[in-house]
Amino acid sequence: MSEISILEGPGGRRLAYANTDGEGPCIVFLSGYKSDMEGTKAVHLEAWARSRGRAFLRLDYSGHGQSGGVFEEGAIGDWAEDAAAVIEAATEGPVVLVGSSMGGWIACILTRRLSRVAGFVGIAAAPDFTEDSFWAGFSDEQRRQVMEEGSHAMPSDYGDPYIVTRRLIEDGRDHLVLRTPLPMPFPVRLVQGTEDEAVAGDVPLRLLSHIGGDDVRLMLVKGADHRFSTPECLSLIERMIEEVSP
Repeated sequence: MSEISILEGPGGRRLAYANTDGEGPCIVFLSGYKSDMEGTKAVHLEAWARSRGRAFLRLDYSGHGQSGGVFEEGAIGDWAEDAAAVIEAATEGPVVLVGSSMGGWIACILTRRLSRVAGFVGIAAAPDFTEDSFWAGFSDEQRRQVMEEGSHAMPSDYGDPYIVTRRLIEDGRDHLVLRTPLPMPFPVRLVQGTEDEAVAGDVPLRLLSHIGGDDVRLMLVKGADHRFSTPECLSLIERMIEEVSP
């Protein structure tokens, strides 16, 4: 695996990333909520890219993995800024964004900010989940806890409870991508498992119909779950990256 580098990012946040030299466009992997760049997909895709001489970048948002900061103090806007800062510092030329779960939302935000995005692969992408999943699913009492007490502990299938803060909800509302135009004038591939327990089945369809572009496709994989990390799923991601790479 590539050596870990450190960047002083926005607000002095200490950001960890691993950059593999190679031919472009650079493949940028954006991980999910409370995940990190040591996950199965990130590490597998780095090795795959290296075997093909492709440039590859994986990173940890602040409060995640090897980066500094406290997870519960972060929000979508912070993590999008972190990703943009690392991409600008570590890469040159066109990039292909590969976003997993929350990373798919981050990628959507970045397509509006970076002029050199050449392609996008969304893996169980979860745009606007703080509003459409967290907040929409809360009871009146849970909403009160968030707004008046500052946070709510939500059970997670992936370990410790998610601490959903008022700032996460309010900041998420400032970065929604399914309410305003989302032009993507480059190849886009979305992949989603039919047994995904974290992202509702209508989300990839909403994203597909909302993206403005001439080459946007969605593939549903029967039986795949949210992790989307079986050998078959990883091979599919590889093919999707190849399809969107100019």
